[in-house]
Amino acid sequence: MGDAARANAALIERFYSAFARRDVETMLSCYRPDVVFCDPVFGTLSGREVRAMWRMLNARAADLAIEFGNVAATEGDGSAHWDARYTYTATGRPVHNRIDASFEFRDGSIARHVDRFREPLNKSHMSRVSGAMALDARRRGAANSSYYSQAAQQRR
Repeated sequence: MGDAARANAALIERFYSAFARRDVETMLSCYRPDVVFCDPVFGTLSGREVRAMWRMLNARAADLAIEFGNVAATEGDGSAHWDARYTYTATGRPVHNRIDASFEFRDGSIARHVDRFREPLNKSHMSRVSGAMALDARRRGAANSSYYSQAAQQRR
């Protein structure tokens, strides 16, 4: 493994270690300003939208527990597996999401981050999460709240 590959693997580990500590600013420092993020819940987000999403998720996650592993990287891309455990507040039920992540790197930062869930999420859960994000964005007066509102409506 070359130096760039080792640095990219360390970047993935830094991101998920920060996530496990709910240190959102360290998480975001791993990303390029124009990062693109994609997953089945939020769809495709970029730049400020990605930052708003992680800030909202970290602020709302009362009992979130993150574990990660299987980190691999090359000079240009990487991957990891991570598990999220938390209580779904709408039902009070415990949730265990198993997620496979892929990354593209540019200039020492994450340029693209794609999360794929191993099991399909409940559509009701997806729309509530997206709706909560839209509400949170409106409450905060986020410039991109219309984006989140549209995303939530598309998932219903």
